[in-house]
Amino acid sequence: MNSPVEPLSLAALRVRAIAALTRREFSRSELFKKLSPLAASPEHVNQVLDVLIQEGLLSDERFAGSVSRLRGAKYGAARVRYELQQKGISGDTLDAAVRQLKVTESERLEAVWERKFGNPPLGPEESARQQRFLAQRGFTTESIGQLFRRLRSR
Repeated sequence: MNSPVEPLSLAALRVRAIAALTRREFSRSELFKKLSPLAASPEHVNQVLDVLIQEGLLSDERFAGSVSRLRGAKYGAARVRYELQQKGISGDTLDAAVRQLKVTESERLEAVWERKFGNPPLGPEESARQQRFLAQRGFTTESIGQLFRRLRSR
């Protein structure tokens, strides 16, 4: 039979957290969920995370910036906002990350369209298909409309 797992000490939780952070950035919420099953109590996890934040090893702002840079190359601001919210980012941190993406929305939209399609749509069905694809990627209908107006004028 399986014996109950011994909860990790604060030092062992810290080692686990740092090991995870060396592989990629995590939000506080994600790291809390990852460490909670290993800890004696949620307070122990919070203590470890608070220390990591004070030391600059854990940062929701850095995590949000990283996600917005990586995901922003393929997805619109709405999709990235949703993903960040799912990972526990909210408030000013979320707004700042999405604000940066909105500035470059039209350029990123055109790059995604160019990579996927390259040629203007030949008919209304093809146009609708391309627009649906871009909307599913999280780009706004306004920026999609602007792109297709530019394509028609070419």
